Amino acid sequence: MPIYFWIIVFILSCICLIKAGSLTVKTLSRISQFLKWKEFIASFILMAFCTSLPELFVGISSAIYNHPELSFANVMGSNIINLSLLVGIGALMAKGLEIESKIAQKDSLLCALILVLPILLILDGSLGRADGIILLLAFILYLWQSFSKKEIFDKTIVNGFRRDKKAFKNFIIDILLFIISVCLLLISAEGVVKSSTFFAESLNLPLVFIGLFIVALGTNLPEFTFGVKSIIMGHKDMVLGNLMGSVVANTTLILGLTVLICPIQITNITPFLSTIIFSFIIAIFFYFFAKTKNFISQKEGIILIFIYILFILFELYLQLV
Repeated sequence: MPIYFWIIVFILSCICLIKAGSLTVKTLSRISQFLKWKEFIASFILMAFCTSLPELFVGISSAIYNHPELSFANVMGSNIINLSLLVGIGALMAKGLEIESKIAQKDSLLCALILVLPILLILDGSLGRADGIILLLAFILYLWQSFSKKEIFDKTIVNGFRRDKKAFKNFIIDILLFIISVCLLLISAEGVVKSSTFFAESLNLPLVFIGLFIVALGTNLPEFTFGVKSIIMGHKDMVLGNLMGSVVANTTLILGLTVLICPIQITNITPFLSTIIFSFIIAIFFYFFAKTKNFISQKEGIILIFIYILFILFELYLQLV
């Protein structure tokens, strides 16, 4: 395909992302109101896993084509972007992100620990199927502890149906609109990823670098769009729930499934050293920022963005050396 074709795909995909992100926030907000869920819980359970589907597609495809290291780089790059760049941008736009619920406060610690889990597992030079099972078990345990906090399902739906059939009808419509908007997010994200990958490969960049930055930035556009729209529409609580949920889903479910299909063998750990180091740094900073006064301030957001910029500069330096 000629280069102008991919430029058009990239532009149209970005426009679609913005429109779909707006629709997703509106429908998710109405769904959480009907089910009487906290916005943090709604964005964590629903949106975080939906926006992580691009990483899942990348992971499965890379495993099938025997390039699982692309998935590993994509997942780690996505996690670093989520907890540094996107949290930082969210804190700046929203003039600080509050972490009000006790669930969210505890999840910030678990999210930081889960971020470094695959790094600990790959220190022996590989992520085998046993490691994949460990990651999937971590995902199941995390879901179990999250769902066991509150009774937020059957009773609310049944009572809502009995109380107001019109409200239940609108609820079903919102579910359908939510599914459509998420599909649009995924399709547009796929367009961004493919076009970005084409540009990167034209410049002869290594696969790990493509996964860390080009593909990771592309697959995180749904999270970015969702976060921006959430803040603009006054739903700041959805931002952290979505980003933290994405980190959990990326690290446990997606990477776990990938290595079950095709284990990862790292013959040269050098390309991943900066990723490992910065993952630890970001996990520590994110946890302490979230814990301090249960609030991520604008200044702390700037620090997180600065850490991501340092990560980029360090990676570029390694490519040039």
